[in-house]
Amino acid sequence: MPYPKKLLNDYETVALDLHPHWWYFSKPAVLLVASIIFGILARVYLDGGDEEAVSYLAIGLIVFSALWLAIRYAKWANTNFVITSDRIIFRSGVVSKSGIEIPLERVNNVLFSQSIFERLLGAGDLLIESGGEAGQQRFTDIRRPGRVQNLIHAQMEVNEARRFQVPTATVTDVPTQLEKLEGLLERGTLTREEFEVQKRRLLDG
Repeated sequence: MPYPKKLLNDYETVALDLHPHWWYFSKPAVLLVASIIFGILARVYLDGGDEEAVSYLAIGLIVFSALWLAIRYAKWANTNFVITSDRIIFRSGVVSKSGIEIPLERVNNVLFSQSIFERLLGAGDLLIESGGEAGQQRFTDIRRPGRVQNLIHAQMEVNEARRFQVPTATVTDVPTQLEKLEGLLERGTLTREEFEVQKRRLLDG
C-alpha cells in the first residue's frame, strides 16, 4: 500500500514511494518450491510407509513455507521507503509500526552498494549519513539504488533552493531568482507544480 498522505506535512509532495525489491521474497519462495518438488519426488520414488511419512513431511514444509511467504508479503506491503520534498521516510510494520525520518537538510552523504548478483537483479543497499543522532542509516533491498541516490540529491537541491533562495529574495533580485527557478525546471530538478509554487511566492513577495 502507498505511504498515507495524511502523514505528510502541508505542501509536502512525494517524489518516490518504494516497497522492498522482490528479492525480499526469495527465501520463503525457494523453500516453497523445494517443498513442492520434494513432495512430488516422494510420491514418485517411494512407496508404502516411507511414502506416507515423507508426504506428511512435505505437506508440513509446504504449509510452513506458504505461511512464511504470506507473512513476508504482509510485511512487504507495509514497508515504505519514501522520498518527499522535505525528508526521507522509512516506515514498516503490520500491527506495530516503526519508522525513521531524516530531514533532507540534515543529509550529509548518500552511498549505495551492490554486489554483481544484485546489479543483475536491480537491487542494492543505501547508506545515508546524516547530522542526526543515529549518524548512519542502512536500508536494504532497495530497487535501483543508484537512481534513488540521484533522486535524493535532486530533492536536496530543490529543498535548499526553497529554504534559502526564495525566502531571501528581494524586489530587486526577483528576475534573477526566476531565472534560477527556470534553470532548475529545465534540468528536471523542479517539477512544473513546484516551479509554479515557487514562482507565485516570488511574485507575491
